[in-house]
Amino acid sequence: MKLIKMSLLSKVAIAIAAGILFGQFLPNAIARLFVTFNSLFGNFLSFSIPLIILGLVAPAIGELGKGAGRLLLITALIAYGSTLFSGFFTYFSSAAIFPGILPVNTELTAMDNPENMMLTPYFTVGMPPLMDIMTALLLSFTLGLGISNIAGVGLRDFFIDFRDIITKLIEVVVIPLLPIHIFGIFLNMTISGHVMSIIGMFLKVILVIFVLHIALLLLQFTIAGIVSRKNPLTLLKNMLPAYATALGTQSSAATIPVTLKQAIKNGVRENIAVFVIPLCATIHLAGSTMKIVACAMAIMYMAGEPVGIAVYAGFIMMLGIAMVAAPGVPGGAIMAALGILQSMLGFNETLQALMIGLYIAMDSFGTACNVTGDGAIAVVVDKIAGKRA
Repeated sequence: MKLIKMSLLSKVAIAIAAGILFGQFLPNAIARLFVTFNSLFGNFLSFSIPLIILGLVAPAIGELGKGAGRLLLITALIAYGSTLFSGFFTYFSSAAIFPGILPVNTELTAMDNPENMMLTPYFTVGMPPLMDIMTALLLSFTLGLGISNIAGVGLRDFFIDFRDIITKLIEVVVIPLLPIHIFGIFLNMTISGHVMSIIGMFLKVILVIFVLHIALLLLQFTIAGIVSRKNPLTLLKNMLPAYATALGTQSSAATIPVTLKQAIKNGVRENIAVFVIPLCATIHLAGSTMKIVACAMAIMYMAGEPVGIAVYAGFIMMLGIAMVAAPGVPGGAIMAALGILQSMLGFNETLQALMIGLYIAMDSFGTACNVTGDGAIAVVVDKIAGKRA
């Protein structure tokens, strides 16, 4: 019999439900086996994060140096501006909404220090990373910009191969083990008595993100409509097939043919659309940025940590750059963001696992927001390119 293929979202949902269920009766001695696995996996993830950043960000920035020059620059700047707008729009919206719906939770505060949890691993193995997060980011920017501005191909080919290795690491090791990791986290939280407040937070944050991403799309297409002097609601309506396709595929890359067709239907010239849509599928992740910012704010707010603009402004700007590196694999955006969450917001392995669970729960909607927004960018770029032609 053929094995039934399950989406990552389904696996994570089952892992969360199983962790809560087994936490009701599983003996502590057995539960600690999963806590030990979590400790080992968390340490391996900490070791891998700088490599993931270097392997994804450097070649992604390097490849932006190829292509159609001015049009590439215009598209990249608009995509980055859209991502920043999404991040700050989410920040100010969440800052206004979360205090009214999320309580400051002392149980979640305790999770900042895993030793305060009831269960501890049988043993730990140190896996120190080769470099810290900021070093990996700076090295990635330096090498990526260098690759895009030199004639040689040796270093470029090396980083393309290195990216393939890192992508395999994510696809073959990290992603398959994530459900077990999340199962262990929720098993430990259930036994420790923390789980119900976390589930309540999940549901509220998911609802808020859903409403915000609809508002973001309306804003994006309002701007596109003003620039192009077209009806924004008609532009958005024409992109709905791409939105629906992305909900099913959970992949910006797989949705490119539909996004391209609908962008042309919106009046974007074909030569502009065939350049902008595939590029934006890689570098424009406004929906993913929205999910990461909102989820991080919710967790920090409930943990009693400061969520002021001074903390988040730099985080959002760095996140916008890191999103360029999100590969076409499940969970790629959150993998690229883990290093910044750790270095700039102080997220430990437990809080990172909660972020991953929250992010994946909204994966379809984030991808749909990304690709639909690509259509708005295509309209704007088409108008700008038309004026300068």
